[in-house]
Amino acid sequence: MLTFAIAVLFLVGTPGPGVLSLAGVGAAYGYRDGLRYMIGLFLGNNLVALAVLSGLAALMLAEPALRNVLAVASAAYLLFLAYKIAFAGARVAFIERPTPPGIWGGITLQVINPKAYAVNTAIFSNFPFMADTPGLEAALKLLIFNALWIVLHLFWLWLGVTIRRLNLPERRQRAINMGMALAMLGVVVLAAWTAF
Repeated sequence: MLTFAIAVLFLVGTPGPGVLSLAGVGAAYGYRDGLRYMIGLFLGNNLVALAVLSGLAALMLAEPALRNVLAVASAAYLLFLAYKIAFAGARVAFIERPTPPGIWGGITLQVINPKAYAVNTAIFSNFPFMADTPGLEAALKLLIFNALWIVLHLFWLWLGVTIRRLNLPERRQRAINMGMALAMLGVVVLAAWTAF
């Protein structure tokens, strides 16, 4: 069970579309709107987890045409986010929008987020600790996963709000933007590599 928890910490805590966009919402709009968006990410992630656990995701992704369409749409969206972040200029911008994305924005992002599917598949198909009772193991994994997910996402929200308040020099802000954009590109490369 400890190995499972450590894997969740690494898989969920690393930069991906969900945590980067959550930090961006926190930086742009503060805690209240960030928490609303986080609720959407949480609900969307649990929809993905249920799709993985039920086999629905495997069934849908077994169709090559559908898998390719989803892979291209996801990659295009992530490249768009990476572009917006990289060329945000001298301010830590993450993602700029006239209004916060809200709950539906979070749900939508997770449903098309390739990292969400990869993480949920890795988490629920590996790290067995109750092989004799797979239903109970899945329920415990979901409980542990969600508890750690909430803590890690609250950290990223706090990080976004804090970075905005720091009023960093322009050079440092550009470096943060480029680092986040490269992290997003890394997600695209990993998703493309696992798709083929």
